[in-house]
Amino acid sequence: YITILNEFYEMPQMPKGAKEGILKGMYKFKSASKNNSGDLKAVLLGSGAILQEAVKAQQILEEQYNISAEVWSVTSYKELYLDGVETERYNLLNPLEKQKTCYVQQCFEKENSVFIAASDYMKVLPYSIMRWLPGRLVALGTDGFGRSDGRAALREYFEVDSRFITVAALKALACESKIHPETVDLAIKKLNIDPKKISPLSI
Repeated sequence: YITILNEFYEMPQMPKGAKEGILKGMYKFKSASKNNSGDLKAVLLGSGAILQEAVKAQQILEEQYNISAEVWSVTSYKELYLDGVETERYNLLNPLEKQKTCYVQQCFEKENSVFIAASDYMKVLPYSIMRWLPGRLVALGTDGFGRSDGRAALREYFEVDSRFITVAALKALACESKIHPETVDLAIKKLNIDPKKISPLSI
């Protein structure tokens, strides 16, 4: 598929076997390089140009915090949502038949992790698939009114760059009591994030 954006970056090769997932709305873009035996894992769902920020966050989480992270490219939340709704409808109207699972459930049926969705969309869009994910979901998006003089500033303003994806993953793990909240606080300082910055929802 071709998506036209106003940003230049090298387009990666399509992963082997990803065609079906691309059409269904999601595919694994980059596997985790660390295989932790415990519960320290995050699944990063990226869309569009923000997928590159998710890849950067994966590197930070694995190299600096020893947290296993994998990146999925979400090509269509709408397709994922419609598939989930249609699956639920079938199960509702066919109670005596074998109950189906939707594509999102199939992708993560054995997953024990937190999920961070980052995109140029409003946060409500990734939250539309939340009930089919097996773990905590945190959505980062562009709710509010943008004020910036460039892409980097805009992503910082909307809190969707690699630093905020990293902190969101750490915070989600802290909420699951898998890491100490102090780790999140230290990461905010290390990544030079201002906790008192203006909210994107402020006009």
